[in-house]
Amino acid sequence: MALTIDTFSFKNLLGTLPRGEPLGTDYLKKKGLTSVHASYLAKHGWLTHLGRGVYMLPGDTLTREGCIAFLSQQIPGLHVAGQTALSWRGIRHNISFRDHIALWGEKRVQLPEWFLSRFDCTYQATALFDPKLPENLGLQALPGGSPSLLVSVPERALLELLSDVGKTESLSEVKLVVEGLHSLREPVLDTLLKHTTRVKVIRLARMLADELDLPWAKLAQKHSERSGNGSRWVAVSKNGERLDLKR
Repeated sequence: MALTIDTFSFKNLLGTLPRGEPLGTDYLKKKGLTSVHASYLAKHGWLTHLGRGVYMLPGDTLTREGCIAFLSQQIPGLHVAGQTALSWRGIRHNISFRDHIALWGEKRVQLPEWFLSRFDCTYQATALFDPKLPENLGLQALPGGSPSLLVSVPERALLELLSDVGKTESLSEVKLVVEGLHSLREPVLDTLLKHTTRVKVIRLARMLADELDLPWAKLAQKHSERSGNGSRWVAVSKNGERLDLKR
């Protein structure tokens, strides 16, 4: 017997479904719709199929916040990071700003095509901190935003941005952004630097804080002096910039 659905009941259900974000089969199941029901509704135009187990309401416009909040339920540690996090928190330099989303997480995953086709985004799973860092330290939702959408606070975003120098960010552009980071909370930065495992990141923090005469320069120097072996750390970035960082 062919599957049928009470369209009147589904029309009533439509008013309770969130706009601007995808609808997963787990969520729809809580609303009384099985995966078979969802497939049927998509076939008859009541839902739009995005990918395996993911739908949206027809005519809806998916927002970046809604999509990232949805993905954060599936990808451990997913959060908005680096320069994007600074920009979303109101810290940017117009020359270096791009309408690009930098996402970090704990696992290497392939972001779904329905998301990548809508948003300019990169994802990475870089182990920037040791396992002793308290879970979600330096990750907070934006005021008035979805509690599922975590965004790095400026102190953590700074270190993530420095990690990307030589990979996706140039030192010259990063310097312009860091120049505006005068009011970082030193206790938070101190804790994050204590657990930072990347020598490059720690020494870049020290170099830029010294050059720009930032208030947290002594703190960065303290952590730089205890980082790694040898007095200098030298590398050449993908675009040919030479990083020669003293201890």
